[in-house]
Amino acid sequence: MWVFGYGSLLWNPGFEPAEQVRADLKGYSRSFCMLSIHHRGTEHKPGLVLALDEAGAEMVCSGMALRASEAQADDVLAYLRERELISSAYEEKWIDLTLADGRCVQAVTYVVDRTHVQYCQYDLDHQASIIAGAVGGRGPNPEYLYKTAELLQSLQIADPELDYLAKEVSKLTKSA
Repeated sequence: MWVFGYGSLLWNPGFEPAEQVRADLKGYSRSFCMLSIHHRGTEHKPGLVLALDEAGAEMVCSGMALRASEAQADDVLAYLRERELISSAYEEKWIDLTLADGRCVQAVTYVVDRTHVQYCQYDLDHQASIIAGAVGGRGPNPEYLYKTAELLQSLQIADPELDYLAKEVSKLTKSA
């Protein structure tokens, strides 16, 4: 079973992948378009987390394909559903994914539900102000941003929006 990681699954998959390969998902973009009321914020002070958003055929989201061993597949899927579907803001989708080595696989991933109350679209500066001050059950929202941006950089996956947000949130948290 393959899983497409584009955010926290990159640095905290919650399982030991049997294989990891860079992958590109066509038709989607990675963005801070989901309010987090559990993991990186609260209902009273939501944070923001990354989500895959359908973005048209010309867009590509680069990330990692993580393969769970056959023996772990059922447990990994149950774990991911508990983690990612906590508030029903994500929809589980099985998608065709192109791996960097040329293989095409089907992978599970989690795409934001645009009709859900947690779906949002804010400009980058507003995103930075939300992220800078939010904390949830899994820790501070800035930590989530920094870890994701650092891992994308280490994989040489360009994401100018995350780089911008990391710089802005750093400025905001230092001045607070």
